[in-house]
Amino acid sequence: MSNSSKLAAFSRTMIADALLQRLDEACVQDIRRQFAQSPATQWFSVDDLLPQDMAREIHAAFPQPSQMRERKTLREHKYVAAQMDRYHPQAEEALFAFHDERVVARVGEVTQLAKLQADPELYAGGISLMMQGNFLNPHLDNSHNNDRSLYRVLNLLYYVSPGWSLASGGHLEVWPCGLNRSPQMIPSLFNRLVVMATGPQSWHSVTRVKSTDRRCCVSNYYFSSDPIGNEPYFRVTSFRGRPEQPIRDLVLRADSSLRQAIRKLRPQGIHRTTHLYKKPSEG
Repeated sequence: MSNSSKLAAFSRTMIADALLQRLDEACVQDIRRQFAQSPATQWFSVDDLLPQDMAREIHAAFPQPSQMRERKTLREHKYVAAQMDRYHPQAEEALFAFHDERVVARVGEVTQLAKLQADPELYAGGISLMMQGNFLNPHLDNSHNNDRSLYRVLNLLYYVSPGWSLASGGHLEVWPCGLNRSPQMIPSLFNRLVVMATGPQSWHSVTRVKSTDRRCCVSNYYFSSDPIGNEPYFRVTSFRGRPEQPIRDLVLRADSSLRQAIRKLRPQGIHRTTHLYKKPSEG
């Protein structure tokens, strides 16, 4: 069902303009130093990314969980959506603001990653929502785009839940020293952008949500013909158990190994992904 009769208060160009202005205010050099501080899991964050009224409009445009696809396994529990024309257009405008060529170029300047490009299919991107009890176990993102022509190199996470606090849970974790050491927590605070490299050692997770409010996130990935670290590699999304979950860890390791083996034999996998954005004219 289309929501074309509704109007977005802020266009993607307006959002991109505000985003670029904030990145300039935050200083490219400072962000670059932050991104380079941990070679294993590079990331940077920018708070107060957009004007408050703009950020709140984006949050208000999020659909209800019942309108999204639920993912509930040992690996994760969350709600996702990529077919953005089914929802309020403000969510789509916010998502595709990160596809603005100026934004992509500026992020490339900050991260010093070459040949960055956004993904119009939103492969594994889109919007995500977490409710009380939802979580995301430690994992490495899969290495490529849908047809394996480009490497996935950056994960852009924009959090838009007003009033989100440390007590709310649902915070991003990175594991720069591996899963046998304590993670570094990056709170998923309202109007915060986190940009994280998705290289061979970029383990990350999301803590269990404690709040009864919705944790809403606008998610984008940038791709490149050049892999992180310049060494070719291929992997499926690989999940692990947390340190206090030894049995789950064994199960998830076996699951990842099996899926990796299948993808090597059948590059297209067993099931064709449906988590893609198809423009209305594409059927």
